Amino acid sequence: MNTTATRHQVHIASDGQLHIDTEPQHVPDGVDPSQVSLQVLHIEAAGSGAPALAEIRDDRSNSRFDLQVNPDGSTQAPGSTPTPTLTKTGTGSLRERLSAAQAAGRAHDFAAAIPAADDILQQLTAELGETAPETLEVAQFRADLAFLSGDFAHATASWTWLALAWFDRQGPDRRSSQEAAGNAVAGWMLLPPAEALDGAPALISMLLEIAAPERTASMRTKILLRANQIAEHLGLEPLEAP
Repeated sequence: MNTTATRHQVHIASDGQLHIDTEPQHVPDGVDPSQVSLQVLHIEAAGSGAPALAEIRDDRSNSRFDLQVNPDGSTQAPGSTPTPTLTKTGTGSLRERLSAAQAAGRAHDFAAAIPAADDILQQLTAELGETAPETLEVAQFRADLAFLSGDFAHATASWTWLALAWFDRQGPDRRSSQEAAGNAVAGWMLLPPAEALDGAPALISMLLEIAAPERTASMRTKILLRANQIAEHLGLEPLEAP
């Protein structure tokens, strides 16, 4: 399995069009292209077992920067050691199945990638437990697929659970939990109003649990603002801040 980091060119045009290595990428309605680029690069990193390095040019803000996306889904400035992943430590058959699913995901062949990821996730849960690191890595891949395919409810629920699972395994200072929490909020913001209102309490509860309250205050404020705008529109009682 290749463990050499791959460098990609990411270009976000001023009109929001996204290209990775000159290949156009589909950006679902209402989704920020930078979020899509992170999910695509995570699939690449998880598939290779090595970080995906990206030179990002965002014409909307006239910004240029380098980014490293690790196999566990975390991001940082380039230069760290690759994180071991299932693709290097699992059995041959499972590695091959996961590699095939990741290749399908990179090609946006969700009809093939999603059932394959679900089967692998079910097997790992049965064999290793639902919070084993290998299981969590595949669960993140499955959440990426949900987001990229527009299933924001599944993505939000998965990342909410993943944030808590990584927190329980690694503690509050690991980026895996923090990245999953941020992804959960991004997914929730794209949910239809009724679904978003129903899911707001669980999302806020997760944000309070995985970090000191002041570290997630801005995200919780944003969630409450949208949830209460929805509640007002539907004639329902507003949510109260915890």
